[in-house]
Amino acid sequence: MRSERLGGLTARVMGGTDGQGDGDGPVVVLLHGFGAPGEDLVPLGPALGLPRGVRFVFPAAPLALDAMGMFGGRAWWHIDMERLQLAIMTGRARDLTRERPEGLPAAREAVLSLLDDVERRLGAAPEQVVLGGFSQGAMLSCDVALHAERPLGGLVLLSGTLLCEDDWRPRMAARRGLRAFQSHGVIDPLLPFELAERLRDALVGAGVDIDWVAFRGGHEIPPAVLARLQAFLRGLVAPAAP
Repeated sequence: MRSERLGGLTARVMGGTDGQGDGDGPVVVLLHGFGAPGEDLVPLGPALGLPRGVRFVFPAAPLALDAMGMFGGRAWWHIDMERLQLAIMTGRARDLTRERPEGLPAAREAVLSLLDDVERRLGAAPEQVVLGGFSQGAMLSCDVALHAERPLGGLVLLSGTLLCEDDWRPRMAARRGLRAFQSHGVIDPLLPFELAERLRDALVGAGVDIDWVAFRGGHEIPPAVLARLQAFLRGLVAPAAP
């Protein structure tokens, strides 16, 4: 594994023919969640057991959260921590469907720049790139997919939710036929299961091919999800991998 600046973001790159991203195989880009360190999802690379030629890129979000006491934690955009803590304490569902996070456009542009560099410097055509993430990273991945005109090899949404619905819904039809993986815990205390279902239904209604996994758990990536994700990704990347 190596560290590299891609699109202005520090990213861990692994896999490929040398374990450090060399070769011409497909690329899986995974974005971590709010408050996690930049390397949080790196263990997924070996855990998924994909063909040797497949490469992984794990970018670190641009915002450091040390000033908030979350040392080493990073974010794609800031969230209202008091509102989050109140929702957890009261058991009140967080409905973010009308939210338009102030930092979302900047985060989107950062990921688009990263994808441009993945194409230029790693030699991966857009159709070879699978974009996804966990929690805030899943929301950002979905937003990028809906705003970008570039093709995608696939989309992975792990415990994400529906944001800025009035902006997202009209854009979904442009991704008709895109293969996507979505998972969510039925007792997720942070992002309600019902809103994940609403996102799924909207995407399916627009013609996105969703592999949906509901699991008996919370805000996490359990082994059952990893197994299904492995099968999903193998179906996308195995034919093109050396």
